[in-house]
Amino acid sequence: MNAPEPRPELRPGLGQDWTEGNQRLLVAEFARLKRALRGEAAEDAGERVERCRAELVAPAGIDRLAERFGLSVFERDLLLLAAGVEMDAEFAVLCAAAAGGAQRPWASFALALAFLPEAHWSALGPSRPLRRWHLLEPAEDAALVSARLRIDERVLHYLAGVNQLDQRLRPLLRRIGEPSAMAEAHQAALDSILAALDKLGPPLPVLQLWGGDLHGKRDMAAQLAARCGLQLHAIAAEDIPASPHEGELLASLWERETALFDSALLVECADAAPGTSVRRFVERVGGLTLVALREPTSFARNDLRFQVEKPDRRDQLRLWEQALGGAAARMGSALEAVASEFRLSAQDIQRAAAPLAREAAVLPDPTAALWQACRAMERPRLEGLAQHIEPAAGWDDLILPEAQKAILRQITVQLRHRLTVHDRWGFAAKNTRGLGISALFEGESGTGKTMAAEVLANELHLELFRIDLSAVVSKYIGETEKNLARVFDAAEDRGAILLFDEADALFGKRSEVKDSHDRYANIEVSYLLQRMEAYRGLAILTSNQKAALDSAFQRRLRFVIHFPFPDAGEREAIWRRVFPAAAPVQDLDYARLAQLHMAGGNIRNIALNAAFHAAEAAEPVGMAHLLRAAHGEAAKRERPLSGAEIRGWA
Repeated sequence: MNAPEPRPELRPGLGQDWTEGNQRLLVAEFARLKRALRGEAAEDAGERVERCRAELVAPAGIDRLAERFGLSVFERDLLLLAAGVEMDAEFAVLCAAAAGGAQRPWASFALALAFLPEAHWSALGPSRPLRRWHLLEPAEDAALVSARLRIDERVLHYLAGVNQLDQRLRPLLRRIGEPSAMAEAHQAALDSILAALDKLGPPLPVLQLWGGDLHGKRDMAAQLAARCGLQLHAIAAEDIPASPHEGELLASLWERETALFDSALLVECADAAPGTSVRRFVERVGGLTLVALREPTSFARNDLRFQVEKPDRRDQLRLWEQALGGAAARMGSALEAVASEFRLSAQDIQRAAAPLAREAAVLPDPTAALWQACRAMERPRLEGLAQHIEPAAGWDDLILPEAQKAILRQITVQLRHRLTVHDRWGFAAKNTRGLGISALFEGESGTGKTMAAEVLANELHLELFRIDLSAVVSKYIGETEKNLARVFDAAEDRGAILLFDEADALFGKRSEVKDSHDRYANIEVSYLLQRMEAYRGLAILTSNQKAALDSAFQRRLRFVIHFPFPDAGEREAIWRRVFPAAAPVQDLDYARLAQLHMAGGNIRNIALNAAFHAAEAAEPVGMAHLLRAAHGEAAKRERPLSGAEIRGWA
């Protein structure tokens, strides 16, 4: 969440009185320096400066800058002299005259050494504040003593009372505002961070916020900065220059901003580990520095590490109720359901809830709007690894024995009431492993396994993804695990159901280790076991070869459903439901059609192909069209139709 830049005054809230007072003091300081350049006594000018300072409600820009950067009296005057040349035309004339009439209408080090009090040669040393923090720079086309001294534009504006982020940093940094709501777990972690910082004292360590909640890491960093009296700016790791020289300049400019802007920095590394340039930058900058990472790492500079994951189900429910306010009552049990199914950050919930809270009173179906808002949230993409299936089937479309349907309904019950059982009743605290729901749908091809997954997705208002095994499994060592991690992580965020079709190809038995390939293949299977057990959603495995599955998988399966080959009565029911209401049919004998010894998937293929034959002939779908389509389906299976199967069809 990007917050607007603060008001341009040196300190927001000081107002016009401070701005005018700061300007009067600056004019008085310039008058004092002009008298010094003329060789006149400056006691009364100094008294005027003190009177102006006493009238200010807060320190002037020059005084605050001198204190923050530890400037000596001479360095302070040197900076004011360079500022005076930029802001007051009379300075140029006085500088030229003081230089003996030479054509040098600018401030130089030689001029300052000759006319300003408490002068010292070290003022322009590279390690002294003026040059270390890029407050003042001598021109490179002349000797140091005679070179023109130019005040940095950012510093010049600061002296005038205008405090805005350096133009060179604006394209790289963005302001992060305080969150409107945070998960309780994140608040607790924030308290731990503050306690650790109080205990350690300066110098501040690097704070690593690692884990899967990008928004949560930003929220915690912004809240931490606010509790420390700071603003927060963020920079993407890829925007940090690879060149050591450019990285050093960026670090210096940022460190200057920490003093001028009272700001903390968040370096966001996304999913990639920080590279050399990022490490060098983080270890170089001072002040409060936080790094957001996927996995923790090590820095040469001392660091503290805190894990930040997305809110758990109870935290999400509380955030929903808080964001929806009075509208939460209209959502009923749907709030618990979305808290159980989706893995949303606090910001996600705030964004999704805002329109619902405004419009809940006029929405015809608030719960449907709630589900739609959750599904519409931007999520990690699964393209290339999984196929999205739009669920269209309902319970009436699923022809199965009642025992199998009862197990499917039990799956929906467990998914709906996970928050109650796992969190409120304490089962999650008792055992954190195996809380996800995994099921094996086992049976011949075409017996309704994929349709059953669609029914569950429809019933639970969830997305359904079929995993593309050809894209997930890689011959390169470690790539399969990375692909699977992407699948599981993205699916958890989306609240999706994962369908591993023909799972025996991926979840097969581990083999005896004879070479390195066997070892890595077994590692893949072991990794899958761990992710299946940790996955908080519903993962469905389908197979027509249950015996081929690794026994460890079978032990971890919550449900195993056998999809039997449909008997004659079930086949007749499938035939009666296979044609859409709008499809024209004529004289269909469903009892004779049920004689065909084929599963539901084959029956759907026959019905569809027969419809095309009928459309070509401009006729309703009849038994002759179905006979022709049935022969085509049998040819695919290389099993001719028997006379008993098609007797009486035509």
